[in-house]
Amino acid sequence: MRKARPSSFERLESYLVRLIQEKGADLDQPAGVKFLLAVLKGLSLVFAAIVAVRDFLYRTGLIRRHPLGIQVISIGNVTAGGTGKTPVTEIFARTLSAEGRKVAILSRGYRRKEAPWWRRLFTQVIDPPLVVSDGRHVLLDSTTGGDEPYMLASNLPGVAVVVDRNRVKAGRYAIKRLGCNTIILDDGFQYQKLKHSVEVLLVDATNPFGNGNMLPRGILREPARRLKRADIIFLTKCHGDVSAVRNEIRRYNRTAEIVECNHTPKLLRDVWSREEYPLSWLQGKTTCTLSGIASPKGFENSLRRLGARVVWCERYADHHRYDSSEILYALNRTADMGADALVTTEKDAVRFPRLETTPVRCLYLRIAIEILSGAESFDQIINRICFRKG
Repeated sequence: MRKARPSSFERLESYLVRLIQEKGADLDQPAGVKFLLAVLKGLSLVFAAIVAVRDFLYRTGLIRRHPLGIQVISIGNVTAGGTGKTPVTEIFARTLSAEGRKVAILSRGYRRKEAPWWRRLFTQVIDPPLVVSDGRHVLLDSTTGGDEPYMLASNLPGVAVVVDRNRVKAGRYAIKRLGCNTIILDDGFQYQKLKHSVEVLLVDATNPFGNGNMLPRGILREPARRLKRADIIFLTKCHGDVSAVRNEIRRYNRTAEIVECNHTPKLLRDVWSREEYPLSWLQGKTTCTLSGIASPKGFENSLRRLGARVVWCERYADHHRYDSSEILYALNRTADMGADALVTTEKDAVRFPRLETTPVRCLYLRIAIEILSGAESFDQIINRICFRKG
């Protein structure tokens, strides 16, 4: 079976992502690339101006922030992709639920299947939000509800997951219809329309601010100085000494608690049968990988650290929606190479179409947050949320 070619849009997207993540000098690039980078730099200046104006309007109250009357924990970042918001969202939701809070996670449902824009324009006010989980049952799949919302709903029994572009409407629905008393706003740092009680910000220790440019020339969604708004900062992907990154964070925020953490592999699970394998199963095994995430190298290297010999890596654009031919191609290639398994990420696995038989095992790596330092700060935040009304 031949490999399906990625769409022109995906190829362009992947190229631009690689380009804006580079930190080298623009002068070293060919003339055509220099021109493209100059255009992107100009667009980033326009984007920065828009962000600054928007921030001013909210800070001065010219645009109103809407309170919900309950605790709203915003979890977000100042960069585009790859900081690991989903596992952090999960640990907050799981801990608060265990403390007796009725939690709802609000998400935009990035790249889910939506109605045409012209229909949304006229119905977004009256249409109810999508309930991926009501806290008892998972009600929607990843195509309709979105990859991260579906994954969170599957992993968090007892926690509601609600999707809508208008998170104020979604929050009110969660309170009134689902009886929730605590809201977690997934990817909420830029969503200022809803008033936040606690601002949790994630910073990738391996690449905190990219090349320092705003989108689309760099990966910054907001200037790094916006870190001053954070109440607690999760420093993710901490491998070794991160003192330099901590010092850089302190340039912008001297008071926020800093929690150092890692995205730690927990187990392997068959994509379709759900059979579980211990991480030790990877020792000495030959594997191939398939992923469509923002930072695939970290995933691939984690398998190597666990003792696997990774012989082939197939990468697609972030949030790529797989079809059966792409999965079968990767599985057949894995079998032809004599590998023991095709390994993917949990976020990718929710986008796999159902297959009845496969020529080789297809597993996903389950990841969870491990707090390395600052656990007491996390506990204090949880206590503050649990014992304050709003």
